[in-house]
Amino acid sequence: MTEYYNYIKALHLIFVVTWFAGLFYVPRLFINHIEASEKASPEKEILSNAFKAMAKRLWYIITWPSAILATIFAIWLLVLQPIWLQQPWMHVKLLFVALLFLYHLKTHQIYLQLQQDDIRYSSNFMRIWNEGATLILFAVVFLVVLKNAFNWIFGVIGIFVLAVLLMLGIKLYKRIRNRADDPE
Repeated sequence: MTEYYNYIKALHLIFVVTWFAGLFYVPRLFINHIEASEKASPEKEILSNAFKAMAKRLWYIITWPSAILATIFAIWLLVLQPIWLQQPWMHVKLLFVALLFLYHLKTHQIYLQLQQDDIRYSSNFMRIWNEGATLILFAVVFLVVLKNAFNWIFGVIGIFVLAVLLMLGIKLYKRIRNRADDPE
């Protein structure tokens, strides 16, 4: 069992990394697509089509397959080590994984809307949305590394502090960007 356990674990981690890479980058493409929709023709159509094509390739060639493969390897690891399901930290981790799937599915919904040029969110909203995967990643890594009920509470508190700092950073970026766009 231990002979191939580490290979399965390595594959799980590789696909988690590529899944998150897709989840980090696709909202950035959404932001660009939303901002391109505010431009005049023909630039608007040219950019929108380019961002739709880029998002489609990223979403279906990297992000979805990575999510599926990361899940398959995670289940395989739990089959090999069912004792983990008795650990409190694993229960909390699985809660964050469920949140990750909800985030992924909502991102998929936004993706489908943008593929139809149905723009329902602002680029500023998408900048905030983009940080959702970051917060989930921090929570899961702290839980997996610390594996201690008391310590992960500090990790989760750190996540909320990180969320506040990210929001402040986004507001600061928006302010700087607005100043750069505003001729004095």
